[in-house]
Amino acid sequence: MTDVPLAFAERRPKLAQRDTSKGAPVTVPPSGHALIVAHGQPSDPAPAEVELAAIAAAVAAHLPGWHVASATLADPSALARAITNPTGFVYPMFMSAGWFTATHLPDRLAAAGGADWQLLTPFGLDREVQSLAVTLALNATRGQSRPEVLLAAHGSFRSIAPSSVAYEVTRQMLQAGFVRAEAGFIDQSPRIAEVAQNFGPDAVCLPFFAARGGHVTDDLPQALAAAGFRGRILPPVGLDPRVPGVIARTLQSAARYAPASAGDG
Repeated sequence: MTDVPLAFAERRPKLAQRDTSKGAPVTVPPSGHALIVAHGQPSDPAPAEVELAAIAAAVAAHLPGWHVASATLADPSALARAITNPTGFVYPMFMSAGWFTATHLPDRLAAAGGADWQLLTPFGLDREVQSLAVTLALNATRGQSRPEVLLAAHGSFRSIAPSSVAYEVTRQMLQAGFVRAEAGFIDQSPRIAEVAQNFGPDAVCLPFFAARGGHVTDDLPQALAAAGFRGRILPPVGLDPRVPGVIARTLQSAARYAPASAGDG
């Protein structure tokens, strides 16, 4: 999947943000509706849908009284089946902002009856998610005197938005003590096979992806093999067991500051 240039500000949906200028937040509603949306895998949609549904169930366990559903864009009817309330919160399980979150997803939501649902900040832009990526890499290289990490990301030949997020994460990794932290991409330069050369045998590769799709299971290992990468490949960031708690906290924060009708059960 790729993004297009960010020349669509007039169509960008209003994202839910914290507003501390109006005093203390209200109590989180005891119930609400949330929908976690991901790209999915058009060539083989079922595994991605099962994986996303498991994440939604884990998020719901953190939010008693909430209805938390999931849908992939690869299934044309999934959004319509998942939207069972006039309003709610949509959590994009995407690694960056771009055409999908600013144009395609709002259009699909409107067509499915979810025009009044509130679109939240994408997964990869969450500071807690970025910090989690750094933590995962640190834990995987604990005890090493010269830790190295390759951050594998999707990227885009049409937009700098995806790579900007990846480069921000590698910047944080360098600040955390890595002697080498570089980003390589599936869909833009520098490609993973280019960046992955000359890493030491103790290096780790962290897939900055929300799920274990074809890019992670096929494209990434092939690129690393072509580069002669001898290090260890970690699971994608989105599959870490702490992720449902991160998403739940984002939904709670959105519910505190959203209009009373948003997310109501």
